[in-house]
Parts: sequence; structure tokens; C-alpha cells
Amino acid sequence: MKLAWLTDPHLNFAGIAKAQSLAQQVVKWDADALCITGDIGESHDLQGWLELLVSIIRRPVYFVLGNHDFYHATIAEVRATASALTSRYANLHWMGAEDVISLTAHTALIGHDGWGDGREGDMHNSPVMLNDFVCIEDLKACQDLFALEEVLGRLGDEAAEYLEPRLRAALETHQHVYILTHIPPFRESAWYEGGISDDNWSPYFVCQAVGRMLSRVMGEHPERRATVLCGHTHSGGHLWAAPNLDVRTGAAVYRKPALQDPIIVM
Repeated sequence: MKLAWLTDPHLNFAGIAKAQSLAQQVVKWDADALCITGDIGESHDLQGWLELLVSIIRRPVYFVLGNHDFYHATIAEVRATASALTSRYANLHWMGAEDVISLTAHTALIGHDGWGDGREGDMHNSPVMLNDFVCIEDLKACQDLFALEEVLGRLGDEAAEYLEPRLRAALETHQHVYILTHIPPFRESAWYEGGISDDNWSPYFVCQAVGRMLSRVMGEHPERRATVLCGHTHSGGHLWAAPNLDVRTGAAVYRKPALQDPIIVM
């Protein structure tokens, strides 16, 4: 089985012609499915981009949402849109509304959007001000840094709590589990501008809650393997977080979206 993988395409910047070209490339590769690890567009055009992609590809599209996908709306509103698409189109699968998906007899797929949960680095002394804080309604509503910290922590915990039972279930029946998420689960996998994120950026570039959960669960299953596909930071890299835990962070460039290397699933 062959998977195409796309991360952080920001199709609202790239345009329709580029989106069509990406979809046609998936077809040309004869990929069996497309995995997207977030930042597809923004809240007002997310549905249109996904419908365009799946109309050309005509095979399963498994996706998670990135922070930009929530711009100019609430988190609940965008998730409702994604859930409705999963219900409406047989080939569109928002992983936040899916349980374990068997890709092959040996390999399963799970996923969740994830979130930079503020726990890595030094959030309280960071000068970083993301557009998220003014463009996502839930974060815009935070009155101070302590309120923002609480919301980010809750979102990170939510991701870990969603993924853990699905990961455990998948490991019972499959040798290998692919995990789609937008946010890198380890600081060492959160590359930014060619290096590992510093104390200023890592609060927003790492979901520590998911990383700790993955380390714990995979440590209990040394005979199984998990591979995380993520993005968000736009710098690519590869981390073996444990002998059986592989984290691949996809690279991306605004206005020049590109597929990552094809993934062969056994």
C-alpha cells in the first residue's frame, strides 16, 4: 500500500491551480490514500479545499486540523465542519471523528489535531506572539497569559486522551501504527529554521502531553512499532524517540506546497 503525505499546504496562499496539481500528483503516484497533517487552509475555506482534493483524488483522504484551519472561528465550529465532512463524503476522514482504521492486516492509522500545549520551553518569558492568539476565537478570549496557558494545556491533554485508547486498541491487533497529528510530540522533533526549537518557540511547537503518552504506551509494547507524521514548524526532520517510536516532521514552504516522499505501508 502506498500513502501520499501532505503537511501545511496553506492552500489559501497557494491557490486553486496548485491544489489541483497536488491532487493530480497523488493520482499520478497511484497512491492508495492521502494523509494531510494540518494547516489546509482557514476556517472559511477549509471545506472547499478538502472537497476539491477528494473530487480529483477519488480515494481516501485522512486529515487532521492545524492551528491555521481554526483561524476566524471557534475550535468547536471548525471541528463540527470537519465532522460533517466525514459524515457526508465516504472518502473524507477527519481523524478526530474516527477510531482505529486498518490500512493493512499489519498496519493501522489513528490521529488527532494536537496542539502546542505550552509545557515545553519557557512560555512565561517568551516574546513570541502567534497570530493564533488573535485569530482563533478560543485563544483570543484569554484575558492573560495564565488563561492562555490553561487553554493550551487542556487542548494538549485532550489530544493525548483521545489518542491513547485508540493507540492501545490498534497495538492489540496491528504490528505498526501510523499516527497523524499536526504538532510535533517531542521538542527534538520540533525543528524550526533548521534547528530544534528554542525555549521561546517550543511552548507553541510541541505537544508534550502527546509525547509523554506515546513514550509510556510504546514503552509497554516494545514488540510493536509506531510512526508519527506531523508538521506545523515548516522545518523537516526525523527523530527516533525510542527504538520503536519514529517521528517524522514534514517540511513546508508558504505558497509552494509539496507532497512528502511516498510512504510504503506493509
